[in-house]
Amino acid sequence: MKTLICTTPGELVYQEKEMPSLAPDHAMIRIRRIGICGTDLHAFEGTQPYFEYPRILGHELSGELIKANGAPPEFKEGEAVTFIPYFNCGTCIACRSNKPNCCTTLKVCGVHIDGGMVEYLTVPIRSLVHGQGLSFDELALVEPLAIGAHGVRRAAVQPGEFVLVIGAGPIGLGIMEFARIAGANVIAMDINEHRLAFCKDKLQVAHTVNAKDADVTEQLKRITNNDMPTVVIDATGSQKAINNAFQYMAHGARYVLVGLQKGEISFSHPEFHKRESTLMSSRNATREDFNHVITSMKNGLVKPATYITHRVSFDRVKDEFESWLNPANGVIKAMVSME
Repeated sequence: MKTLICTTPGELVYQEKEMPSLAPDHAMIRIRRIGICGTDLHAFEGTQPYFEYPRILGHELSGELIKANGAPPEFKEGEAVTFIPYFNCGTCIACRSNKPNCCTTLKVCGVHIDGGMVEYLTVPIRSLVHGQGLSFDELALVEPLAIGAHGVRRAAVQPGEFVLVIGAGPIGLGIMEFARIAGANVIAMDINEHRLAFCKDKLQVAHTVNAKDADVTEQLKRITNNDMPTVVIDATGSQKAINNAFQYMAHGARYVLVGLQKGEISFSHPEFHKRESTLMSSRNATREDFNHVITSMKNGLVKPATYITHRVSFDRVKDEFESWLNPANGVIKAMVSME
């Protein structure tokens, strides 16, 4: 089968590899769609934590269930599926605490182990997710949207709250969607006017702020009736953005880090302390989040096609990939087709 391997930062190479063997309690999927995410782009840049080369990228995936070695009867060969691409041990303190998304030995498909830029992929049966009538495009977008849904759940967003989402990339957009579904008043912040316009036009986000403006704090005060946001969620992975955002928190606010960067977090302890602030991270997602996303899609609360701005066949990915790093190209979500 054909694969695409990131051999070193900035280098993608097509290679022929043997078909994977099917181990007990594993399923083989014929990959049909591959969504390109920030993790893939950062790996290509060489800025992704937890990463070693060479690596086959790709974890936003959908496909056709070809065969399963020990699958429960509700899974049928030939059905459309996606899967939860975070493979956990099942026995560590996180797994025992119903937090498999942050297992102490977690192996994320396409990050710690080879991913889905292949024609056929085997995954643990317990990670499979039914397609429930969704298209391959929609199923490939469940995982990134689940990341956003999990971040909103971590923040325990309540109806009527002002939620500031920093970063209007695909993950940030998903956070905005699920904060809206939770009943929040969403504020989008980014440095890219094209993406802020996308938030207004496509997601009907009422409030947008350009982080480059000199009066960001004053804008947030006006929007929130001088309270400031009670929830701040970072989806940038930018050290500067993460550190700056501490000043945007209301007293009693929660700050959730969904974006990830390699450096140190720095903030004023007195300013953080006097607000009785809460700082937390949000890693990956759980089956509960995947189910929430699928239900929201089926009920028309989320329209996945909105996110897909670029399409490419698998044999063109190597040539097109670097262009997706350029903000001028307006990429929200690039979708790779294996058909």
